[in-house]
Amino acid sequence: MIKNKPKWIGILVYFKKHWVSLPAYYSCLLFFSLLTGCSDPSIQKLEGAAQGTTYHISYWSELSVNSKDIEASIISEFNFIDKTLSNYRPDSVIEVFNSVENIKSQEVGKEIIELVRVAQAVHQASEGCYDLTIKPLFELWGFRGDKLTIPDESTILKTLSQIGMEKLEIVDETHLRKNQSDLKVDLSSIAQGYSVGRISDILEKNGIKNYLVEIGGELKTRGHKPDSKVWRIAVERPLPGEQVMQKIISMPEILPISIMTSGTYRHYFDDKGKRYSHILDARTGRPVTHDLVSVTVIHENPTIADAWSTALLCLGYKDGTAIANVKKISALFIVQQGKELIEYRSDPLSALDILTIH
Repeated sequence: MIKNKPKWIGILVYFKKHWVSLPAYYSCLLFFSLLTGCSDPSIQKLEGAAQGTTYHISYWSELSVNSKDIEASIISEFNFIDKTLSNYRPDSVIEVFNSVENIKSQEVGKEIIELVRVAQAVHQASEGCYDLTIKPLFELWGFRGDKLTIPDESTILKTLSQIGMEKLEIVDETHLRKNQSDLKVDLSSIAQGYSVGRISDILEKNGIKNYLVEIGGELKTRGHKPDSKVWRIAVERPLPGEQVMQKIISMPEILPISIMTSGTYRHYFDDKGKRYSHILDARTGRPVTHDLVSVTVIHENPTIADAWSTALLCLGYKDGTAIANVKKISALFIVQQGKELIEYRSDPLSALDILTIH
C-alpha cells in the first residue's frame, strides 16, 4: 500500500511527497517556522532528500555533541536504508528479492525480516486488509504512474492470485522465501516509519534526548525545545486542495512518541464522476470506497504506527475502530460525510493522557 504521507517540517502538514507543488511546499516551511521558532540557534537542523521524499530533523542537547559526526552517521544510515528497503530502486535488496522468480530462500538481511514480522502481525489483525504483497495491484490500477487503469473483474481476480502474505515465509533472521515465485513485496507502507526509528536511534546513541525526526511525513519526538516548550504537531484538514490546520497535538516530554498518518485525499483518480482512492484492499483487489479519509496513529514504535495507520485506513472507520480498540491502538479517525468532517477516537486514544489534542 502506498502511503499518502504529509510533507512536513516539524509540523505534520499533509501534502503527499510526489504530488506537492513547490509554492505549497514553501508556504509549509513558513508555517512551520512560525510555530516552532526555526531561528532558535540552539536547535540543530538537518534536512534533505532521501528515499524518494524529504527529511527534516531538529535536535538540541545540553551536552556537547559533534554535529558533523551525527550528520555523517545520519546520511550513511539513509543510504543504507535506501539501498535495502526502497521499492523505487531496482538495485535495492527488496527489489532484487522481487526480481528473482523462484521459491528458494534468499538473503535479505535482518532489517527486512523485522519489517515482515511486524507486517505479518498487522496483516492477521486486519483480517488481510493490510498486505505487503499488494504491489502487483498498484501496478494494475496505475497508481505507480499518473494514469488510472480500471481493470475488469477477470484481470483483478488473476492479479489477486499473485497476492498473499501467507505466501511469504521467514526462513530465519536474515532469509525470506516466496512460496509462489511471482510474489512481490512493497515496503512503502512501513519503511518510512522504520526509517524514522533508525534515525532517532542514532540521535539517542549520541546522547541526544530532545529531538524531532520527520521523513516524508512520518514523525517521532522526544523531550522538548530549548525554551522548555513541547514539540507541537499540526495535522491538516483532510480535504483535497486545502492546507488548513485541523488539529494540533502537543507532544509529551516524558517519553518518545511517534505520529503516523495515512489519508485518501491526496493521491487519487477521478473518472466519470467516481473517485478512486490509492488505498487498495488486498482482499478485494479494489480501491476502498468507505468515507474514512484520514487515520492518525500515535505509538511509541514508529514502525508499528506506520503499518497500523495504513491498515486502519484500509479497514474503514467501523471495522478499524473495533480492531484498534481490541489491539489497544491509539488512533484518530476522520470521516467525511458530504462537506462535514467528523472525528472519532479509539478507546486507547481517549484514555491517553500524556498528550493534548486540540
